[in-house]
Amino acid sequence: MKNFSLLILFVILITSCKIKINKNNLQEDIFVDHVNPFLGTGGHGHTYPGATVPFGMLQVSPDNGVSSWDWCSGYHYSDSIVAGFSHLHLSGTGIGDLTDILFMPTNKKVDLTVKTTSRDQLPYKSSYSHANEKASPGYYQVYLEDPKINVELTSTQRTAFHKYTFAKEDKQAVVIDLGFAINWDKALKTALTIEDKYTISGYRFSTGWAKNQKVFFVAKFSKPISESVLTANQKIVSGTASEGEHTTAQLFFDAAGSDEVLVKVALSSVSIANAKDNLETENFNFENVKAKATTTWNTALNKITVETPVDSLKTIFYTAMYHTQLAPVTYSDKNGQFRKENDEIVTAKNYTAYSSLSLWDTFRAENPLLTLVAPDKVSDLVNSMLAYYDTKKILPVWTLYANETNTMTGYHSIPVIVDAYKKGIKGFDSEKAYTAMKTTMMQDERGLNLYKQYGFIPYNLLDESVTITLEYAYDDWCVAQMAKALGKNEDYQFFLNRSKAYQHLFDPKTGFMRGKSADGKSWNEPFDPKHSNHREQTDYTEGNAWQHSWFVPQDVEDFISLHGSNEVFAKRLEQLFTESSEITGSNVSADISGLIGQYAHGNEPSHHIAYMFNRAGQPWRTQYWVRHILDTQYNTTPNGLSGNEDCGQMSAWYVFSSMGLYPMNPASGEYEIGSPIFEKATINLQDGKTFVIEAENVSNKNFYIQSATLNGVPFNKTAITHQQIVQGGILHFVMGSEPNKNWGLTK
Repeated sequence: MKNFSLLILFVILITSCKIKINKNNLQEDIFVDHVNPFLGTGGHGHTYPGATVPFGMLQVSPDNGVSSWDWCSGYHYSDSIVAGFSHLHLSGTGIGDLTDILFMPTNKKVDLTVKTTSRDQLPYKSSYSHANEKASPGYYQVYLEDPKINVELTSTQRTAFHKYTFAKEDKQAVVIDLGFAINWDKALKTALTIEDKYTISGYRFSTGWAKNQKVFFVAKFSKPISESVLTANQKIVSGTASEGEHTTAQLFFDAAGSDEVLVKVALSSVSIANAKDNLETENFNFENVKAKATTTWNTALNKITVETPVDSLKTIFYTAMYHTQLAPVTYSDKNGQFRKENDEIVTAKNYTAYSSLSLWDTFRAENPLLTLVAPDKVSDLVNSMLAYYDTKKILPVWTLYANETNTMTGYHSIPVIVDAYKKGIKGFDSEKAYTAMKTTMMQDERGLNLYKQYGFIPYNLLDESVTITLEYAYDDWCVAQMAKALGKNEDYQFFLNRSKAYQHLFDPKTGFMRGKSADGKSWNEPFDPKHSNHREQTDYTEGNAWQHSWFVPQDVEDFISLHGSNEVFAKRLEQLFTESSEITGSNVSADISGLIGQYAHGNEPSHHIAYMFNRAGQPWRTQYWVRHILDTQYNTTPNGLSGNEDCGQMSAWYVFSSMGLYPMNPASGEYEIGSPIFEKATINLQDGKTFVIEAENVSNKNFYIQSATLNGVPFNKTAITHQQIVQGGILHFVMGSEPNKNWGLTK
C-alpha cells in the first residue's frame, strides 16, 4: 500500500510538472504571437518585414527594387513586386543603403546580359500578394506568383537560411545579383566564384551612405549545382568565376527527388574565409533554425511583460519591443575581427562590435531602454564606439558598416556612454571613454570651432545653428557629469558652464530659440516659428522653431526661468500641442510628421517635450498629452508608426511611455513619470529581480494619476531613478478620469 501511494504521488508529481512545462511553453509562445513585423512597413515607418534575430548580423528580407525615400529599408507595404531577397537591411532610417547580396529563385532561364535601369527591366522579378505573405520574429514567407515558388527565410546571428519550394517538375534555379542596388548605394567591384557543386562565394564592394562598404559572402546549397551561367558587366563569362562592377549568376538544380532548394548564407566585412567561419555548421534543417529563432525572440521579448485585456495594445507593445532589438547590429565576425572605414582589420577582444549606430535618434530612449532590457549589450556598444575613436580620435555620429556618415547633429555617443557609466554598467575603460568625450568636444569639426569661439553657433556662419548649439550644450553637460564622477573638478566646471550655451539663443519676447548672428545681438529675421527648410539655409534640423525650442533636458528649471515662470512656460508648452499644424516654406522637411498642433511625434526632437510639464508644476498635462500621443500616433497597421522608426527610437518611446516612464534627460539616470496604459507591466531584470508597474482602474478614460505608492510607501514624485528600478519592487498607481492636481508636486 505504501509503494502504491508513492507511485500515485510520483504520477501526480510528473503530471503536474508536465502541465507546468506545457503552460510555460504556452506562455513563451504568447510573446512572438503578438508581434506584427509588417507594422511600420507602410507610411513613413521604413521598417522591413524579413527575418533576423535580436541584434543579428544579417537581416534577410524582401526587396521591392524601388529607389525612393519610403523604400529606405528595401520594402514598402504599398508595393506588389519583389526583386529578390538580400541580406543586409536598415530598420526605419531616413536614408537608404545596404540590400547587399541579392538572391532570387526562378523557374526559367533568364537573360542576365540585359542592362537594367529600373526594377521593371529585371528579368527575374515577380509579383506577390499580401494574402500569401507572412512574417513573425525570425521568420518570413511569401509566395512568388510569377514563377510559382514559395519562399521562406529565417536566420541565426550570423547565417541566413532560405527555403525555396518549387512547383512539381518545374525548372529549379536561383539568381544571384551582386550589382543590385537601391537609393544611395552603388556597386563598385563584385566577384562570384563557384567553389564546388554545393558552394559559391564572392564579395561586393560598394559606395553609398557608407562610402567604403566591403561585404564578403559564402553560400551553400542543399542540392548540387547542375548548370550555371555567370556574367560580368552584362557579358557571359566562361569558367567558374566572374569579376567586375556588376556580376551575376544563375544556378540550376536537378528537379528530381525534391521540390525544395535550401540555401544558407553567411557574410563578413573582412574576408570570404571569415564568412565561411561565420557559416552555421548545422545542416539544412530549416524548421529547427526557425524554432531556435523563435525561442531567441521569446526570450528577448520576455524582458518586459505587460497585462491588458486589449489585444491591440499588446500587438503595438511587443512589436515595439521587437523593433527596439533589431538595431544596432552585430558587425564583428565569429573570431572577433571586423573592418574599419580605413580598411584596417581589428579584433574585438572580449566584446562584440556593433554597427548601424543611429545615435541622433537612439540616445533619447532606445539606448536607455537597452540598459534595462539588454544591459549585456551596452558595454559592447560603448567599446564599439571607442574602437571608432581609436581610428578617428573623434567619437562617432552615425556609423554604418563602420563608416562615419556624419548624418545629423551633435555627438550623441557621449550621452550613451555617460548613461551607461552612471547606471553602473561595467566592461569598458571609463578613463579612456572620458578622454574620448573630452577630446571630441574640444576639437574643431562640425561647427565646434564656432561654438568655442562665440559660445554658440552664429546662424550666419553655419546652417542649423540653433539645433547644433542646443545639442552641443547637452553633450557638454554630459561630459561635465562624467568629469564630476571621475573627480575631474576643473573639467566639470568648464563643461558645465559651456552647457549653458542655450541661454544665448533664447528670445524672451517670442519664447523661442532663435538664430543669432556673430555679433551676439541680432536675431535672424524675418522670423516665422512654423517655417521649415530641409537641411539647408535653416536654423533648425528637420523641423522648425516650434519643435526645436525645447531641447534643454539638462536644466529644465533654468530653462523655465528664462520664460519667466512655470505658468508662462506651461502655457507656451500647451500652445505647442494646440497651435494649428500648418508648416510654412517651399522645402518643408518630410520628417515633420505625426503632428499634434506643432508637436511632431514622427521625428525625434519632439519626443521628450510632453514630459516637461512635470517640471513646470503641471504633471497632469504630461499625463494628458502622453496618453493622447500613445492613442493617436501608434496602431497595428502597416501605417502604425507616425514617422521613421529610426533603429528603434520610435518604438522605444512607446515601450517606455506605455509603462508610464520616459528618460526625458537620457543621461540623468532618471525616468519621468507619464501615464501608464497597462494594468501591469513587469520589467524582468538581469539578476532575477523584477520591477512591477501597476495601474489600478486604468482605461481609455482613466489616464490621470490619482495617487501612487512605491513598495507600499506613498510616492508623490514625477520621476524615479534607474537605481530604484533595478533594486526591484512595485510602483502602484491609482488612475482616474479627472486630474489630481496635487499629485506629483513634491520636489
